[in-house]
Amino acid sequence: MDDLNPFPPGFLWGTATSAYQVEGSPLADGAGQSIWHRFSHTPGLVQGGDTGDLACDHYRRHKADVALMAELGLRAYRFSVAWGRVLPQGRGRVNPRGLGFYERLVDDLLAWGIAPMVTLYHWDLPSALDDRGGWLNPDSAGWFADYAGVVFRALDDRVRLWITLNEPWVVTDGGYLTGAMAPGHRNLFETPLAAHNLLRAHGRAVAAYRALGRHEIGIAVNLEPKYPASEAPADREATARAEAYMNRQYLDPILLGRYPETLSGIFGEAWSEPPPSDLEGIARPIDFLGINYYTRAVVRADPGQLPTRASPVPQPGVLYTHMGWEVYPQGLADVLEWVSARYGRPPIYITENGAAFPDPAPEQGCVDDPLRVVYLREHLRAAHGTLGRGVDLRGYFVWSLLDNFEWAYGYSKRFGIVHVDPATQARIPKASARFYAQVIRSSGAAVFQH
Repeated sequence: MDDLNPFPPGFLWGTATSAYQVEGSPLADGAGQSIWHRFSHTPGLVQGGDTGDLACDHYRRHKADVALMAELGLRAYRFSVAWGRVLPQGRGRVNPRGLGFYERLVDDLLAWGIAPMVTLYHWDLPSALDDRGGWLNPDSAGWFADYAGVVFRALDDRVRLWITLNEPWVVTDGGYLTGAMAPGHRNLFETPLAAHNLLRAHGRAVAAYRALGRHEIGIAVNLEPKYPASEAPADREATARAEAYMNRQYLDPILLGRYPETLSGIFGEAWSEPPPSDLEGIARPIDFLGINYYTRAVVRADPGQLPTRASPVPQPGVLYTHMGWEVYPQGLADVLEWVSARYGRPPIYITENGAAFPDPAPEQGCVDDPLRVVYLREHLRAAHGTLGRGVDLRGYFVWSLLDNFEWAYGYSKRFGIVHVDPATQARIPKASARFYAQVIRSSGAAVFQH
């Protein structure tokens, strides 16, 4: 590395999306309904009554979107496969039209020199499987492995980077504990069970890939470093619980072959120790780790806040995003170095990093989003600083390419570096997209030019 090429040779510069958030046409060409289709069509669960029925219309506009990626100079595109497009009932019969969409998308990306990174599961479980218990059913690990095998056989000749699950913590905390996300359950006892079955599913998919695939597979976890609000023992203990619940609950089983001991105290009667054979399957070696980073949490003890008995403390005088998340670039460096030190320096991709801000209306074909530009610049600087401190960082993916359906927030939160007009579906690259294009062209040097 040098001043002109501050990131490593071959560093992968990309953006990321997920199927339900951008594709639209969720039931087209024989696709099966997902839990997010059902959740968003249930009155009162999504802000503004929004759904993913149209989203960014990427299902029909993907060729133009890929051309736009090429115009921005992207080297990679991370997207997810909608399970129900491929297997309308979640298992059994394969839908060739649904699978064919992803084959065409991959071919178009490769034609422009853009590497596909494929996520197998980004929260859109087929409703038919949810009706059979979803992630609470121990058979779910096998369902997922079978689905993964179908996609591997279709695409591994062209896809070199695979991700099993995106953010299993969000799946369980939002989907089974708080009910803010699909399938909308609120049950403490279900939460560790769903988490364990997701990890089992990850392990089974890795095993399927070792039998069928020829390249690399990992998982993407959302990590949020935790800092105590004070040096009081209660706050430090609460911080440890919060960190184990969100971060180590998923990383320790995969990379160390064991759950944090703290979980039994966090979940109480809802926790049961898994059999060693389960942990052996979960801990099958992976080729890389995907880290999604957005913010940190400063933590204080809060006996009324289950399951961790800990609460975040707002910080005065700092910038918050439209999601209410503190902008804290140092947290990205801290979490990268923590992962590297704790887990033996695994290869890492930052698979999501970005910010929602209230963008101004387009003027003369431009959208000025200076806060997002600063956010990206400062987080890239923080990530770069870890390269000389033992972190094996191999790529960076902005969340998100497009303003999209932001889950329970509907279309009220805009993460995209490309503006999407909800009425016309017109795409307008924002100032952040132009900045990111400069970063890519300069191999990262543009990050340090201001």
